[in-house]
Amino acid sequence: MSLDEYKHELQAFLENSQSRDFRVVVMPDFFLDRIVDLQWRFSEFSGSIKEIMIHKGGSIDGIIQVDQKGGNSINTASALLSLGVSVTPIICTSKYGCELIKYHFKDTAMDLSHVKTVGKASITTALEFMERNEKINVMLRDIGALADFGLRDLDEKDHALIADVDYVCLFNWAGTKNHGTALAQAVFERTKQGRGKTYYDTADPTPNATNIPGLIEKVLKSDQIDVLSLNENEAITYACMLEADFRDKRGRLSFADYAMEAARILARCFSARIDLHTTSFSASLKGTHEVVVPTFKIEVLRATGAGDAWNAGNLLADFNGLSDGGRLMLANTVSACYLSSTDGTHPTKAKVAGFLKTIS
Repeated sequence: MSLDEYKHELQAFLENSQSRDFRVVVMPDFFLDRIVDLQWRFSEFSGSIKEIMIHKGGSIDGIIQVDQKGGNSINTASALLSLGVSVTPIICTSKYGCELIKYHFKDTAMDLSHVKTVGKASITTALEFMERNEKINVMLRDIGALADFGLRDLDEKDHALIADVDYVCLFNWAGTKNHGTALAQAVFERTKQGRGKTYYDTADPTPNATNIPGLIEKVLKSDQIDVLSLNENEAITYACMLEADFRDKRGRLSFADYAMEAARILARCFSARIDLHTTSFSASLKGTHEVVVPTFKIEVLRATGAGDAWNAGNLLADFNGLSDGGRLMLANTVSACYLSSTDGTHPTKAKVAGFLKTIS
């Protein structure tokens, strides 16, 4: 199929009000996020910091900052809700964090009965820089109680829910530092005992680098994952662990080609479908079958949360049986709508449909 055919398929789906209802569980992270929009190159910012340090301290005024809900799970949940999907989060946070979740989702029907108040909240300060005409974020994280979250924090109601929904989505493996691999094994095994599909987005694994080999052998190489969603850096990290000489190819390939080659390695080594999202294209690979769809050229107004919005579109399309190309185009469109939104809200299906009509 061509890009025009994918677009027509997607438009027909978005204009159909009869799309099927489905239920999703997202796990296990919620972060209190502060976004610091610096509008500078890193070199300019570091120069200003150095000048202040020379003078033994001081302030930089005029820095745009926003406090918002964060974390892969809760951001994906928010995006899915906007698209009309029923979502239940099984996440951990503090009592204060729990109240914030209630506030942020007070106008929705999201079931919050599975939220765990288990200790210190997870907190992220995201520094957004401008480099080569694109936004790049550096996330400073205090993962709090998430580091120790594991199977023991799930009760019988959680297990029953996991076995009864259409998709179970697990995120942020590195954040669940102490029990993340065992948690993934148990949750995906329980999902497979029910009727649902498993969706895994580990996020950046490098903060928990010593445990990556165990994750690969015990989880990523298993037959328990239906969809493995990654960005280019995550795909490259895993590919370098799987093929010793892959790292040497980096200087001979463009970054986009290097990421695509990494995805091919993962498709050969893992039984899961590999869904790769990058700044310039998205790709879906299963064995030797590949589909690639370019992203849209937009004015990017934020750097944080693009992958979460992309995952939401990918899940909606996957459940409703769109072609691989139509599915990737929907994921790209949801992400583009979010990244170019002036108010930073996740788009509805109607907004996605309107965006698709105006974009080239």
